[in-house]
Amino acid sequence: MKLFERGKIGKLEIKNRICMAPMLTVLSEPLEEGRWSQRDVDFYTARAKGGVGFIITTFMRPNRRFEASIGEPVVNSPRCIRWLNDVAEACHDYGAKICIQLTPGLGRIQPPNPALPHAGLISCSPLPNFHDPNFTCRELTIAEIEQLVEDYELSCSIIAQSGIDAIEIHAHQGYLIDEFVTAIWNKRTDRYGGDFEGRLRFPLELVAAARRGAGADYTITYRYGLTHYFEGGRTVEEGQEIARRLEAAGIDALDIDCGAYETNNRAQPPTTQPPGCMVELAELTKQVVKIPVVTVGKLGFPDLAERVLQEGKADFISLGRPLLADPDWPNKVKEGRPEDIIPCIGCHEGCLRRTLTGRHISCAVNPACGNERDYTIAPAEKKKRVLVIGGGPGGMEAARVATLRGHEVTLWEKGYSLGGNLVPAAIPDFKMEYKLFLDYLITQIKKLGIKTRFNLEATPELVEKFNADVVFIATGATPIIPDYPGMKEAIAKGKVVTAVDALLGKKEIGQRVVIIGGGLVGSETGLWLAQQGKSVTVIARHEAMREMWWVNAKDVREKLDEAKAKLLTFTNVIEVTDYGVVIADDKGKQSTIKADSILLAVRMEPDRALWEALRDRLPEAYAIGDCVESRMVLDAMWEGYRTARLI
Repeated sequence: MKLFERGKIGKLEIKNRICMAPMLTVLSEPLEEGRWSQRDVDFYTARAKGGVGFIITTFMRPNRRFEASIGEPVVNSPRCIRWLNDVAEACHDYGAKICIQLTPGLGRIQPPNPALPHAGLISCSPLPNFHDPNFTCRELTIAEIEQLVEDYELSCSIIAQSGIDAIEIHAHQGYLIDEFVTAIWNKRTDRYGGDFEGRLRFPLELVAAARRGAGADYTITYRYGLTHYFEGGRTVEEGQEIARRLEAAGIDALDIDCGAYETNNRAQPPTTQPPGCMVELAELTKQVVKIPVVTVGKLGFPDLAERVLQEGKADFISLGRPLLADPDWPNKVKEGRPEDIIPCIGCHEGCLRRTLTGRHISCAVNPACGNERDYTIAPAEKKKRVLVIGGGPGGMEAARVATLRGHEVTLWEKGYSLGGNLVPAAIPDFKMEYKLFLDYLITQIKKLGIKTRFNLEATPELVEKFNADVVFIATGATPIIPDYPGMKEAIAKGKVVTAVDALLGKKEIGQRVVIIGGGLVGSETGLWLAQQGKSVTVIARHEAMREMWWVNAKDVREKLDEAKAKLLTFTNVIEVTDYGVVIADDKGKQSTIKADSILLAVRMEPDRALWEALRDRLPEAYAIGDCVESRMVLDAMWEGYRTARLI
């Protein structure tokens, strides 16, 4: 496979064509100077052991003169050599090369926090802060820019001395370098602004500084978005010209991304973006340069990743979240075991939501991510008889982990198949990753030989008779039927169906559809139907998709607009009639939406009956997943994994 051919970036030889994309991890020691912790060492070593050829780390800074930390390390003293070297040597043990991503600053993307020291907000020009436009970022002076360049050179010198193999200049996503380069943000009139030459001066000075600091033969790459995908942002043509200039300046490889925080659903593609969504941009870059081009963007599909390389659209593929979900992705592909890859589901719950709300990085489908040392699955001290009731994701994960620890596990499922509410969730074609995840879990249950009984509804008597040492109750949740006026009559006439039953194809859906409930289930079901050509209106009592990470919600909203679906927020349902649904807006004004079919996606009610009956009658019992509370895949998986690893 082309994926496992050796490659070169500059003079650095890499054992394969698989890179790990840089991601904010917040694993580092929370000190003012910042440094990598043992968690960082374990995190990157796991990916090196898993077969990655070229690891690009979380971003680091050359100083803290102007901005506060958001959890990233600083390389500003020879004292940093030791902890940098710890990670370098650990990764080298597995043949991986490691690259530090270095940024001079976040600019207008720096979260404002006046309570922290050095909490200044800076940019190329006076710009509103992205997160809170009430704060204005001040313009850096020429002297401060020169200081940043000087500090960058020192930082690169330290990195090169530490045993780290390469440096990546972080110029992506509307952060400080990107702001300098982009006309919509850079309004300077001095030598660092104005025309294209002026706007490119700062990054080119950083390239030169990196080369002076690290050495003439040291590998230096550059990450940026070829286009921003919004009006006034960078065009593809300008992105290509930047590529030419960077090659001429001595950059060894280009790491091509796209988007900015304004278009973060492009830069950090969620579930609803297609696989390989940035490959075309890498191909366009290769048309204008001879140096290697790295492509990223939902490439955790082995056949697709291989095809991108075979067709010459990029020289290396880069995986971010797929390596959070499964650090052994490369080895499993090389060994011909793609069915054993834990697939990223694009939810952003364990990665982005956690790191940008002050917690360390992890993964919804891999709870050990960021806890590689502590959450290792170890053999149990005493073999136990384990009963798992419910074959949804939480139940299957508990059964999988308990089996790997050496316990004797039996799984009961009241239906005829495994998956629980993951089955309807995986129906829309844009939820293909959820289907892959469901297939992965079912495959592991089969491969591990876990005894599975179908069409068996557990009762307290049956459970007690089984006489298990440990019982996991994962009975899930069912849709709530709201008691609106006219609802019972509409149900009797077949006009109303739950979104879950609609997804499962249990009832034919008419052309005009009203969905009551604008959360994740209602909005995604609405998108699925609208993309089939149906006329869809989604009614949300509050802000729509509140439980989703904002990047994912943004993408669904855009796609609903593209499909000409209506999304009504802060709207109340007053009555269900023979003609449709009577609603009232936030001012109380009433109107009727005509509907052939009405779908219910209000909330899910936990099925706690078995748990309530048995919780005090069993020697060791745990409730996991939606039967505790209806939540995300992350919650079910984490409860299944984290509890089963301890029994």
